[in-house]
Amino acid sequence: MRLIRRAHLVVAWAFVAGVILQVFLAGLGVFDSPARFADHVTWGYTLEILPVLLLVLAAIGRLGRRQVIFAAALFGMFILQSILVVLRADLPMVAALHPVNGFAILFLGTVVAREAWAARESGDAATVTMSQSASRAAGR
Repeated sequence: MRLIRRAHLVVAWAFVAGVILQVFLAGLGVFDSPARFADHVTWGYTLEILPVLLLVLAAIGRLGRRQVIFAAALFGMFILQSILVVLRADLPMVAALHPVNGFAILFLGTVVAREAWAARESGDAATVTMSQSASRAAGR
């Protein structure tokens, strides 16, 4: 179980790093050459594997419902990314949410990674999340 939790932690931070790289690749497409968007697209489809892996590891490692839901949400947000790109020609105002969703993916990925990091000491992600919430509610 400990190995699975550690793997989840590593995959979570690798995901965050991968999303940051994804933003950089988009920037290359804008500022270097539009041909560089192919790297952005390819890396995006490759990166989509990690939320699935996070979901499996969270479920097998019994990291709590929150980690499982967050991993599933990340995967759903990746699917939404592809849908938003397809809407580019017909609904450009909706397709313009693609980068906004990308930053939401980065935010949620960071939350997942930080919670996995916090849970490494206690060994229980659900307990860490609940105790953090209780501390905030108490004003600590």
